[in-house]
Amino acid sequence: MGALEHIYRTSLALLTDLYQLTMAYGYWKLGRADEQAVFHLEFREPPFGSGYAIACGLGLAVEFLESFRFDTESLEYLRSLTGTNGSPLLEEAFLDYLGRLRFSCDVDAIEEGTAVFAHEPLIRVRGPLLQCQLLETPLLNLINFQTLVATKAARVCQAAQGDPVIEFGLRRAQGIDGGLAAARAAYVGGCAATSNVLAGRLFGIPVRGTHAHSWVMSFPDELESFEKYAQVMPHNSILLVDTYDTLAGVRRAARVGQRMKQRGHRLAGIRLDSGDLAYLSIEARRILDEAGLTDARILASGDLDEHVIESLKRQGAKIDMWGVGTKLATAYDQPALGGVYKLSAIKRRDGHWRHTIKLSEQAVKINTPGLLRLRRYFRDDHFLADMIYDELIGVPDQPVIVDPADPTRRRPIPSGARHQELLVPIFRAGRRVYNPPSLQQAQRRTHRQLEALHPTIKRFLNPHRYPAGLEKSLHDLKMQLILQARGMAEV
Repeated sequence: MGALEHIYRTSLALLTDLYQLTMAYGYWKLGRADEQAVFHLEFREPPFGSGYAIACGLGLAVEFLESFRFDTESLEYLRSLTGTNGSPLLEEAFLDYLGRLRFSCDVDAIEEGTAVFAHEPLIRVRGPLLQCQLLETPLLNLINFQTLVATKAARVCQAAQGDPVIEFGLRRAQGIDGGLAAARAAYVGGCAATSNVLAGRLFGIPVRGTHAHSWVMSFPDELESFEKYAQVMPHNSILLVDTYDTLAGVRRAARVGQRMKQRGHRLAGIRLDSGDLAYLSIEARRILDEAGLTDARILASGDLDEHVIESLKRQGAKIDMWGVGTKLATAYDQPALGGVYKLSAIKRRDGHWRHTIKLSEQAVKINTPGLLRLRRYFRDDHFLADMIYDELIGVPDQPVIVDPADPTRRRPIPSGARHQELLVPIFRAGRRVYNPPSLQQAQRRTHRQLEALHPTIKRFLNPHRYPAGLEKSLHDLKMQLILQARGMAEV
């Protein structure tokens, strides 16, 4: 049983916006439900001012698609909806159609843990127009937030420079679903563990935890609270030392650690949750070392993010582990990725594909037409460039990529450069042909991907722009369609 079934134990077909259903009804009513269409899911800019994003959420999207059904309860609810005149919004024959509907699309996607860039198709859905339309909202819901948090986690882990990072965000997360999705995505992005026990059970993520200030406050004095915690948790004793006076708390924790050592146990460490973490960690390290507790680790928490951690590292903080909560689990400084799902081609009655395009006053919002693929080129073990191309056009022997944000920026690809196709088959005619990797494998993929990126692309301030763009023939087609569409708009 997958995580979604564990949580909900009911159909999630209604996890959508109403307009998806009204459009689906319109396609069905007009006899267009089975027209073949292609949609792509992408984002327009990497989050947090980053030079990249980490694709995440595919595992749960696969679970959703495999179990996509309108069950009796879903249909009964839809039957209750009414229009502005009080009559049923959707006619009974359409509800019968939905009850018989079985997912039959082809889906290709970028694997979780892959570094991705603006305008690249993360998911391609090809199949009956009605089905493709119904998948827009749930796929965006499942991919957008997890890609956002996985990217944040990757940045936080980069700042930590190999120190373990624990996701601590459940209490501040956006509800139950947000807490679970954030824990999952943070692990894919590189976190070592989570405090979220339900996420640990559902996703197999290691769980870690210490104690809160309330534990200390519930005893007459701090030393007794530490002694008692060490007594009941001799194998998991990380003591929170800043309830009253932090350095006095460190000294008391050191005394407890020495007594534990005499009893054959070990103080795992202390936690600093407030104050000047650079100064306090340096002093805490000195106190612990002088007490002979050189193996006791220092965990820091309290409104941390990649920028604070990077600063603390520069200041020489003696912190071994990082508990990152609110700013990770809520993607605090950018609460939404802004992913979109756009129709890019539809098959005509004569069997040929018609490229589709949406115009906008903002160039960044104009979609890319075609049956898109994504190819990554390499120089040695490092990423060289990404090329979005249309499989209907193909790829020339010496391709040139064009930056979607600036058509004057063009990059030729060296002849014979090693490459990899990033969109892999996930479903064929509604049947799953892909086995999602474990979260541990996805996390290792994230690590390898980031190693293959140039350091300038990973820097936090003004990262270098990775060359990712349209194959020139596709760019030219897009420009032609834009001009045609603008001509029609002016008529």
